[in-house]
Amino acid sequence: MFSRPIAFFHGYLNFIYFTKNYLYDIIFLENNTANNYIKRKGVLEIMTKRERMLNVLANKPVDRVPVAFFRHFTQPGDWNMGLERADAFERNIEGHRGALEKFNPDVIKVMNDTLMMMPMDVSFVEHASDLAKIQPISVDCEYAQKQIELTRRVLEIYKGCDAPVYVTAFSAAWVLRNAMTIGLPVAGADEPQMRMLMEEDPEAVGDCLMRMSEGIAALNRVLMTECGADGIYFSVANQAGFFPKEFHQKYVAPSEKYVLAEAKKIRDMNIVHICGYHGHGNDLSLYTEYGAAAYSVAVNAEGTTMADAKKLFGGAPVIGGFTQDGVIYKGTREEVKKAVWNILDNAGQTGVVIGADCTVPNDIDDDRFNWVRDAAAEYAKEH
Repeated sequence: MFSRPIAFFHGYLNFIYFTKNYLYDIIFLENNTANNYIKRKGVLEIMTKRERMLNVLANKPVDRVPVAFFRHFTQPGDWNMGLERADAFERNIEGHRGALEKFNPDVIKVMNDTLMMMPMDVSFVEHASDLAKIQPISVDCEYAQKQIELTRRVLEIYKGCDAPVYVTAFSAAWVLRNAMTIGLPVAGADEPQMRMLMEEDPEAVGDCLMRMSEGIAALNRVLMTECGADGIYFSVANQAGFFPKEFHQKYVAPSEKYVLAEAKKIRDMNIVHICGYHGHGNDLSLYTEYGAAAYSVAVNAEGTTMADAKKLFGGAPVIGGFTQDGVIYKGTREEVKKAVWNILDNAGQTGVVIGADCTVPNDIDDDRFNWVRDAAAEYAKEH
């Protein structure tokens, strides 16, 4: 018996019918346009990538769960060097082209390795009162213009791809901590200056973060309205409880919520990435009121599951499931498939995107992402 009719609006058929274990084998030739329909491992994909992701964000059924793994395209020595080294900047852009040759993504994320953290001169900051001198970044400054150039050139590489496009943005708290830290401001970093400012005048810190966020939001607005990005992939973190909970809620969260609210005015497709970089966990409850369209959660670093994370965020879509450098990096194809099926057994296929806790290793074989996608398609066929 036929079951689950699905409306089909592309002018060829009125309905396609599913049975529990078999999708009627109607194949459209792949023609390199936005409306491609391909047969993958015996399962016909009847949604475009954009349609699929929009359904995920709306918690509606999909033909298969999408896949979203991201990696840096340059080595750490190139990170944040885009204004100083043209060769690093070019490697950053061209890395997208090489990756696309092996894996046509379900979700495109512009990796701004060489421009991740907004440059800031904090050499004059000796007391919290000095933070008042820090003003919002201008979209006409060299850094913002370079971000715009990178975004436009990367989107040109993905021209013809139907996947939604996200630009990477970092919260003001990330940026300020980074400017005051030698190395990355992750769990365990030595951050005496930032701690001193927090103790001396919390209000001054909060006001500074809000001013910085005005500039971050303004740049995001240009990337979305003029460059063609669909939304922001907004990285936030409070690994190892660097900000005490009360401090975070009163002085950090308002600026982060502001950036998201401004992006939402343009398009409600924005993702909060709660960074659990290499096992550094966060208090997820700090972010449940951020109002994002989806949450990228480091479930392994947090010691939780995709299903529980989805529940914590009030049923909002969640992204993740794999560790950064475990099975996705080292496992056999069968081990990867088993991991995918375990994730989907736990989380279901609605409002879910399969990804990792954070960026996967630079030298990963991008074809592994195809393994994940194939396993998700096979799961859809069997369930």
